[in-house]
This record gives sequence, C-alpha cells and structure tokens, in this order.
Amino acid sequence: QVQLVESGGGLVQAGGSLRLSCAASGGTFSNYVMGWFRQAPGKEREFVAAIRSIGWSGGRTLYADSVKGRFTTSRDNAKNTVYLQMNSLKPEDTAVYYCAANGAVLTDRADAYEHWGQGTQVTVSS
Repeated sequence: QVQLVESGGGLVQAGGSLRLSCAASGGTFSNYVMGWFRQAPGKEREFVAAIRSIGWSGGRTLYADSVKGRFTTSRDNAKNTVYLQMNSLKPEDTAVYYCAANGAVLTDRADAYEHWGQGTQVTVSS
C-alpha cells in the first residue's frame, strides 16, 4: 500500500511562491504517475498537474490551464518525492492541495488515481 504525505503548504501573499512536496512510501515510486489536485471550500476537487516517471517519455507533464506557466511539477525518484512549485500565486489558488498516485496513465481524472495523501492547506491572501 502506497502512503503519500504532503508538506509545504502555508499562508502567502498574492504574487508569492510556495513549493509543495509529497513523500511516498510503501511502493515502487518510479512506477507511478504522480498527480496534484486541489479542493477549495464549497468546490469540487480539481486537477492541477501530473507527471510520469522519468524514463517514461522523459518525465512528461500535464497541467490544468489555470496553472500553466505558473506551476511546475517535478519528481526525484531517488527520494521518492514529487514537488509542485507554485509561482505568481493568486487568491483563487487557495485550497487544500492533495498529491495522488496511479500506476497506469498520465491523466487529469481524479478517479484514475488509486492512492491519495491527506492534503496540505495553501492560503493566498490578497
């Protein structure tokens, strides 16, 4: 069973940056596609970014239109960790951010991800 633990959330002013980390254990990290999702109060969970394993299509990534050019996801298979670098943050980025893992496909569909972390809160003040 894969366990995922996010960290790095916090309070930041609009225009600022944060880097989220997600540490994985209990599985073969390099086999998994890693995704990031977020959920704001009263809203549905939405896709943010995803990354295939390095070595599969060279670490191909996928981003939601709302974060393209501002967020970057990367991974370090040696550390079993995936990252989400968030720049130029906006108040509408405020949400609980979750990392997730799936063993099959680079996708923005939440139902394709089999393993989820507990989430980390990101709050962007205006």
